[in-house]
Amino acid sequence: MVTAIVMVQAERQRVQETAEALAGVPGVREVYSVTGEWDIVAILKLARYEDLDDVVTGHLRKVEGIARTQTMLAFRTYNEALLDQGFGVGLDESQAR
Repeated sequence: MVTAIVMVQAERQRVQETAEALAGVPGVREVYSVTGEWDIVAILKLARYEDLDDVVTGHLRKVEGIARTQTMLAFRTYNEALLDQGFGVGLDESQAR
């Protein structure tokens, strides 16, 4: 499974519409409006690396309201359970909770 994080700068008047359009793109699992330099963050989950080209260049380029994007590929996933295990190293069970 390939996970990509796409940060989006949207046209000022179209942030909501752009986010809603991104949510409908195949392979896009989650869409967030965020603060800071970027307006929207989209999380993509794809079966194959080759699918990334189809989604990013084939679909995202067609979404109106996108001014700029930056795409990052995830190497490894650290879910909450794994993080809790890592922070609990060296503690007995009563201290880890």
